[in-house]
Amino acid sequence: MCSRPIVARFCCFASFLLAAAPAAMKHVILASCLAALGHRASVGADRPNVLLIIADDCTSRDLGVYGGQAKTSHLERLAGEGMTFTRCFQAAPMCSPTRHCLYTGLYPVKSGAYPNHTKAHPWVKSIAHYLQAAGYRTCLSGKRHILPEAVFPFEYSERRANGDPDPRAFAATLRRSAETKTPFLFIAASHEPHAPWNKGDASAYPPASLVLPPVLVDTPDTRAAFSRYLAEVTCFDDQVGEFLALLDEHDQRDSTLVIILTEQGNSFPFAKWTCYDAGLASGCIVRWPGTVRPGSRSDALIEYVDVVPTILDAAGVPAPDVLDGRSFLPVLTGAATAHKTHVYGLQTTRGITHGSDHFGIRSVRDARYRYIRNLTPDAIFRNTATEDTTFKTWERMAAAGDSHAQRLVHDYQHRPAEELYDCEADPWNRANLIGEKSLAAVRKELRSRLDSWMKEQGDEGQATEMRALERMPKKSARQNSKPKRDGKATP
Repeated sequence: MCSRPIVARFCCFASFLLAAAPAAMKHVILASCLAALGHRASVGADRPNVLLIIADDCTSRDLGVYGGQAKTSHLERLAGEGMTFTRCFQAAPMCSPTRHCLYTGLYPVKSGAYPNHTKAHPWVKSIAHYLQAAGYRTCLSGKRHILPEAVFPFEYSERRANGDPDPRAFAATLRRSAETKTPFLFIAASHEPHAPWNKGDASAYPPASLVLPPVLVDTPDTRAAFSRYLAEVTCFDDQVGEFLALLDEHDQRDSTLVIILTEQGNSFPFAKWTCYDAGLASGCIVRWPGTVRPGSRSDALIEYVDVVPTILDAAGVPAPDVLDGRSFLPVLTGAATAHKTHVYGLQTTRGITHGSDHFGIRSVRDARYRYIRNLTPDAIFRNTATEDTTFKTWERMAAAGDSHAQRLVHDYQHRPAEELYDCEADPWNRANLIGEKSLAAVRKELRSRLDSWMKEQGDEGQATEMRALERMPKKSARQNSKPKRDGKATP
């Protein structure tokens, strides 16, 4: 059986072609294969360093590099030097399951890390294991939100006082790498623009001049909050610039694969904690000098579970069969324009701050349509956003008769059993097309895809939701110590 590295897979494919080809064509195929293999060897002869920078609660469409209002000059420069993905998605719109998924290459239920403030099963391995075995240093600086440490044996650097990654730790990694000729993975996990939005220059975003997304009610406090949020997005962009400058300073630009991700959507309603596009979509920009064409864009469907196998592929390290993702390196090199046909997501409110006791959501999206299944549509959807003073203002406006506020407040907290959206015509997912007869075939296909994915992942729907506290160390500890009325501990 052929091994998993891309070169081995290529050799297997070449052998198949040669065996099946007419004799007159064999020399042509062999010459073409050797030329392609030689190009791949030259690309991967020196194992790349990897710098992965991830934001925190940042809606990708708000960034200037994606056409938004936040000033992102460093990201725009990087996009001009690499590839910008327009259809990158994560599997869970909350911080902890997102990061577990990103670092393990496993979907949330399979890894055990599907609620927030969660932990992976002990059997799970992360990219730290795979790259360390291949001689890489693996470092993480900044936000963690992953457990247990045995699953994530990174070299951790202390976070700065503001919770952000430490550029000094990155500089030290660059120096040591140069001295020892050891490749590295360095994850710079920012805290921006996670609320509270208290960093950056909000005066650069006068509230009255902003264009609010259609999912927000236009109030003075909404505008003020959105201004502060955009200022903090620019803070993240400044951090990106700082880390990229260190690569240049240490002459490691050309030898480093850079991946920038924006994580799930912001914490305004209809983004984070939801399976709408604004919640699950992520910005993704990749630079790899000599491999990725500068200024290129890709509409390929990719997911966070694909990042681990892609990095392993770039480093020439075999990807374990257990991984849910697969490498999109062919897209990066220009050998392919498409990657996946469907991407998946879920949301678990059980155990989150101010969350509903249970409100599980599952979703699947193809290149155009998003299907959402709400497991308990009779429940009211609640989270931190619904307790925020801005949302309380919306509720007062709704009670006073404001029709826009009425619809948004209702639709955010009350969901039907099924939702279907045309993400091209309706990028904010506001017009539910689940009953459209013309989309019956789309609805059937996406339902079937979601059912199959849940079965493959061991996801039992509501039963899995009700077990969420078992996957949350702090929550389960409090639950187990809470006395019941009969004096017994709550199971």
